[in-house]
Amino acid sequence: MEIERKYLIDRKNLPADLHSYPSRHIEQGYLCTEPVVRIRRDQEEYFLTYKSKGLMVREEYNLPLTAESYAHLRSKIDGRLIQKTRYMLPLEGNLTIELDIFLEDLAPLILAEVEFPDEESANTFKPPAWFGEDVTFSSQYHNSTLSK
Repeated sequence: MEIERKYLIDRKNLPADLHSYPSRHIEQGYLCTEPVVRIRRDQEEYFLTYKSKGLMVREEYNLPLTAESYAHLRSKIDGRLIQKTRYMLPLEGNLTIELDIFLEDLAPLILAEVEFPDEESANTFKPPAWFGEDVTFSSQYHNSTLSK
């Protein structure tokens, strides 16, 4: 189960020391958006992911892929290949901000996601002051929508 909140971030509000945090390059594409079936390359790891319907709470299953399987499926994606740099910023309460800076034609979009252990934690979360609009309940900012 994935429980997460998602926020728009204004580039001028990014932490000054952003590049001191761990980051990685991610590319992902969608074989299907209803239900969501995604392929992802995260550095040198490859995954096929299924996500159920939902906004803040969704089922998510990840299956490993080989580089060859990923390359084969990449040629079959529907829509754009999403490319982003993901920064991992620690938060209080053993939480992590996954800060995605989108590249190519989705730039200058920046989104922050925070995953939670339960719905109560997600519902009572107070975001850092530099976070922008809460778009958790807008499917417009799901990566599967952005891929179209």
